[in-house]
Amino acid sequence: MSSQYDTTETLDVKGQSCPMPVVKTKQAVDDLEAGDVLEVVATDSGSMSDIEGWAEGTDGVELLDQVEDGDRYVHYVEKTA
Repeated sequence: MSSQYDTTETLDVKGQSCPMPVVKTKQAVDDLEAGDVLEVVATDSGSMSDIEGWAEGTDGVELLDQVEDGDRYVHYVEKTA
C-alpha cells in the first residue's frame, strides 16, 4: 500500500487495542526529527478517534491523514517541532 506521504518510519500496532496504538505512536514520534512522517498501521477501529484526539491535543505533531483499508487503519503523523 503506497501513500502520497514520504514516510520516515512505519509503526506496526496491528492486534493491539487502546491505549497501546496511541502510546506506541507517541513513543515513536518522540524519536523522530521535525518534518519526519510516521505511518501507523493498526487494526483497532478505535485508533481512528484515539490518534486523532491525541494529535489534536499534542503540540509539535500534526495528523496528516487517516485511511481505512478493510480491517486496517493507517495513520500519518508528522512531527512538526
